[in-house]
Amino acid sequence: MISVVIPLYNKEGQIAHTLQSVFAQTFQNFEIVIVDDGSTDNSVEEVEKFDDSRIRLIHQTNAGVSAARNRGIEEARGELIAFLDADDEWKPEYLATQSGLYQKYPECSVYACNYEIRDFEGKVTPTIIRKLPFEGEDGVLSNYFEVASCSHPPLWTSAVVIKKSAIQAIGGFPLGIKSGEDLLTWARLAVVYRIAYTKIVQARFLMNRVDVCRPKRSPDKEDYVGRSLIKLYHQNQKEKKFKEYISSYYKGRALHAIECSLMAIAFMAVVCAIRYNYKNYKNYLLLCICVFPRLYFRKRWKRKRF
Repeated sequence: MISVVIPLYNKEGQIAHTLQSVFAQTFQNFEIVIVDDGSTDNSVEEVEKFDDSRIRLIHQTNAGVSAARNRGIEEARGELIAFLDADDEWKPEYLATQSGLYQKYPECSVYACNYEIRDFEGKVTPTIIRKLPFEGEDGVLSNYFEVASCSHPPLWTSAVVIKKSAIQAIGGFPLGIKSGEDLLTWARLAVVYRIAYTKIVQARFLMNRVDVCRPKRSPDKEDYVGRSLIKLYHQNQKEKKFKEYISSYYKGRALHAIECSLMAIAFMAVVCAIRYNYKNYKNYLLLCICVFPRLYFRKRWKRKRF
């Protein structure tokens, strides 16, 4: 049995569609553990409309998505845990594909499939995954950090299945982080466990916000994710391309901070990006934006106005 863990917080407009994508699976040996993280809308009422004994609805006071996922992990009865956000969806063969990876690669503890992105207008964009170490349709992702440093994230929360023993062994998802908790979790798994991956697209990330160009939240002032990645790197320096991955993380943090007009955070992030990959010229372009932010925002405003 596969335990499907869904953290739920104020998704009354999306959760029914997400659950319908689970019940439409060709693989039906699953349970659904929904952790309501203190929703204040009608999300719980939407879940209760489904009359299926495989749903278990658990309530907790609002503690964040990581705490909700960790609670779901504790409550899960299956050996395998499939994570699904309350506003994403699976294609009908998703669980069957993941179950196939589990049977084909028993030496692995993490199973992932490719995914696509659909915006609020319905336009679907494929992910770009580079430098996979195998030629066929699926294989072992032995160079996770190399792929992750030059691609869309090869592991994404709603497209990954993990052995319960493995996710518990690393302590679950880190608490108290606004964003990046999943990236840190995948990195911690990648240095210990093997990952099976398929190129087949079986999951879909749904962008439900119209103002997707505006960040939903500001970056954490305390860079817990970055510090944790650096610590993990020093403990696992034999991992290929780990430094480039850290640089890629800081480049993303810098871009996030620039979009939020937090130039001091952006500057420090760019410095770290250069430190861990001084050969990437894009890091120096970001440094110029941090030093001359007015010029950047003026050009951006003119482009937007045009």
